[in-house]
Amino acid sequence: MSTIELSTIIEKMKEWEAIQAEAAAEVEALKDQIKAEMNSRGVEELEAGQYIARFTTVLSNRFDSTAFKKVMPETYKAFTRQVTSRRFSIG
Repeated sequence: MSTIELSTIIEKMKEWEAIQAEAAAEVEALKDQIKAEMNSRGVEELEAGQYIARFTTVLSNRFDSTAFKKVMPETYKAFTRQVTSRRFSIG
């Protein structure tokens, strides 16, 4: 593949990424409208035609690795492992 072809592909990818970001922003704006309506009604579940929207509170427990590292640094170090990954980016 030539440099010109590769450059064209990257430009096309950048255009589609812009479209994707715009669509994602629109989706989030629509979700925010639905959530605002649910909050104003004081409900966690709302029927709208064939759809049921839910905006519920979820509780979860997460391990606080930062605090653990401060309290037990040697144990933290013993259970830490290095991971290799690859990152794709275009500047």
